[in-house]
Amino acid sequence: MHDPNKQGLITFMIALAREKGLSAYVGDGANRWPAVHVLDAAKLYRLALEKGAAGVRYHAVAEEGVPLREIAEAIGRRVNVPVNSIGADEAAEHFGWLGYFVTADLVASSALTREWLGWNPVQPRLISDLDRGR
Repeated sequence: MHDPNKQGLITFMIALAREKGLSAYVGDGANRWPAVHVLDAAKLYRLALEKGAAGVRYHAVAEEGVPLREIAEAIGRRVNVPVNSIGADEAAEHFGWLGYFVTADLVASSALTREWLGWNPVQPRLISDLDRGR
């Protein structure tokens, strides 16, 4: 979940880039993370309460998968540090507890959520919020 000021796990990646002077991604950076703007997620929560079925799980996913390389590049622009790939063997040392997450390909879909509840995310995308962030 994101907005211009906070981006979930990416907030920790921004702090790490500032600390280390490098915005990194692992390998080719093609692994992906799903994303949703906090206002779109809030609208989905409302729809789920109003129209949802008990026991059904709904996915608040506006973007099925944003490549980590694009995220690292946006972080690099935001904090004015170089962007580089690191090897998988360096991920745990560079990222610490984030090491698992930055190597995972976490694609998710909200196709059924959109169909069942009529949810349509309209807020800015993750990279746009990273570029606008403070």
